[in-house]
Parts: sequence; structure tokens; C-alpha cells
Amino acid sequence: MDSELAVLAASGATTLASLIVTDSWTHARELVGRYLTRTGADPDTFDDLQDARTRLLADDATERERTAREISRRYGDRLRRLAEADDGSGESLRALLTSVLQLSASAADSWRTVDKRISRGVQHGPVVQSGTVAGLTFHVDHVDRTDRQVSPAAALAQESSITTERGT
Repeated sequence: MDSELAVLAASGATTLASLIVTDSWTHARELVGRYLTRTGADPDTFDDLQDARTRLLADDATERERTAREISRRYGDRLRRLAEADDGSGESLRALLTSVLQLSASAADSWRTVDKRISRGVQHGPVVQSGTVAGLTFHVDHVDRTDRQVSPAAALAQESSITTERGT
């Protein structure tokens, strides 16, 4: 059973470290923080979790991986010790892991890059096809319509591209 608890704790801690850099962080911090403080042993847990996030976000790309491993190891140990102090079955740790894995899955599915190409007609500005769009960025050159005449053949050959990030 100890090896199973170690695997559960390591998985939970790894998932926690991956959620630190997502929009799901606040919810993940609350879930893990409540689990870690349910015995009342460490009142600074929420601050420690926030400090871990601050460290990870402050690191450059090369240091970020090392910091994430350190955070995973640290919280994996804490989760394992708490699970062992419980009845040893790991049921509460399994429930926590299920919750953070669901958060991780929803965080991974929430942002997508959409690339639309328009190959017919003339567009003199951004074209948006959407249901819900958030974080929209346009890279458009201004074209003075009075100075530019486009032949029908040139209009058919023209291709515009818009890249958007869409939140679901």
C-alpha cells in the first residue's frame, strides 16, 4: 500500500505543479490547500502554495522545469505523509487526485489557436467568424481604399489570414 500511496502522491504533486501556470490555479490551490491544512498542522500552506507559483512564474524557461520538479517532489512528500497518517487507504488522496486531474483536463482544453484563411473577395479590415472570442489579436496593415484599385483577378488571388486565440 505504501508504494501505491507514493504513486498517488507523486501524481497529485506533478498535476499540481502543471496547474500552477494555468487559469485553474486558484481552484487547484484551494483544493490542495484544504487537503494539506485539514489537520491544522500548517497554517501557512496557502501562502506556501502561492510562493511556489510565484517562484515558478519568475523563472526563465530553463529553470522552470527544475523548479517544477522541486515543487512536485516537495508536495509529493507532503501528500504522501498525510495519506499515510490517515487510515492508510489513500481514499482522500484519490479523491483529491481525481479533482486536480479534472482541473488539469479542463485547463488543457480551454485554449486553442484558430487559423482562418479567406481566399475569395476583398477584405479591407479584420474578418471575425466567431461564437465567443477572447484574447483576440489582429496584425493588420492599414490600406487607404481610395489609393488602391484591385482588379477582379487580383481579388481572387488575394489571401488574408487571421490568427485568434479562443477561450471555450
